Amino acid sequence: MEGKPERQVKGRELSGQSEPFPQAISPNGHLPLEARVEALLFVAGDPPSIAQLARALKVPPEAVEGALNALQEHLKTRGLRLQRMGDRVQLVTAPEAAEDVRCFLGLEAAPRLSTAALETLAIIAYRQPITRAEIEAIRGVNCDGVLRTLLAKGLIEEVGRAEGPGRPILYGTTFLFLQHFGLRSLDELPPLDGAEADGEEP
Repeated sequence: MEGKPERQVKGRELSGQSEPFPQAISPNGHLPLEARVEALLFVAGDPPSIAQLARALKVPPEAVEGALNALQEHLKTRGLRLQRMGDRVQLVTAPEAAEDVRCFLGLEAAPRLSTAALETLAIIAYRQPITRAEIEAIRGVNCDGVLRTLLAKGLIEEVGRAEGPGRPILYGTTFLFLQHFGLRSLDELPPLDGAEADGEEP
C-alpha cells in the first residue's frame, strides 16, 4: 500500500531483495581443528584414515594427529572414545556405557565366544598379520571352522596375501574386535607373559 513504511527487523529493511540467512554461522564457524575433526568422525560411515581427514580439512596430517590427541584427552570423562587401528580412526561409545547403550537399544547380550575362538583370536591379535597355516602351527589343530566363525562375527578380516607358494590369506583383527573387548587400540592389549620383561615383541 502506498505510503506505508517498510517493516524493519533488527535495523535491516525487508525489501524485495533476499539476504543470506543466517549470517551468524560462517563456514567452519571458526571452530578449532579438534572440533572439526570430531565433526567428520561423527558423520563418517567407515573409519577414515589420517590422510583422508587431512585432505578434507586441508591441513597437514601432523595437524590432524595433534587434534586427535587433544580430542582423546577431552573425551576421557565423556561418553565417547576415539578408537584407532593403524592410521584409521573412529568415534565409539565408551566401554563403561556399554550396559546403558545395550538396555536403551533393547539389545541382547552378545553370546560368549568358545575357548577355541578366543584362543584363535588371541593368536591373530598378537601375531597379525598371520596366515591360517601359522595359526594352526601354534594351536596344533585345524582352524578352518573357527576362522569362518570369527569372520562371520566381524572380529577378524582378510588383510592381504603372504608371499610364497599359493599366496595364503593374511588375517588381522577389526574395529569390531576392539569394540568387543573395550579397547581403544591394539596398544592396549595386555603384554604376553615374559614379553615385557624380555623387551621382545609378542
